[in-house]
Amino acid sequence: MIVTTVAVYVKPENIKDFIEASTENHKASIEEPGNMRFDVLQSMSDPTKFLLYEAYQSEEEAAAHKKTEHYLKWRKTVAGWMAKAREGILHRVICPKDRSKW
Repeated sequence: MIVTTVAVYVKPENIKDFIEASTENHKASIEEPGNMRFDVLQSMSDPTKFLLYEAYQSEEEAAAHKKTEHYLKWRKTVAGWMAKAREGILHRVICPKDRSKW
């Protein structure tokens, strides 16, 4: 299993649009083969800061996500709304190992 966290800083005037576009991407992403979670989180202390939490069963399925129509549409749509480049970090899952706990 592989998890990617992506920190996204959105320009204040684009927060509503970013949420809408990210919700659309979320809905399609959770239907992908191998997707375990795809969460879109907004900071309570800084509403311009978002965290995407993406969990896939394998590195191949995580990589396939970046080739989907919905991801490519999301990336193009939100590019101009970001205050700075998004920061993605890959993680290896230590716990829980049992996939039924996801």
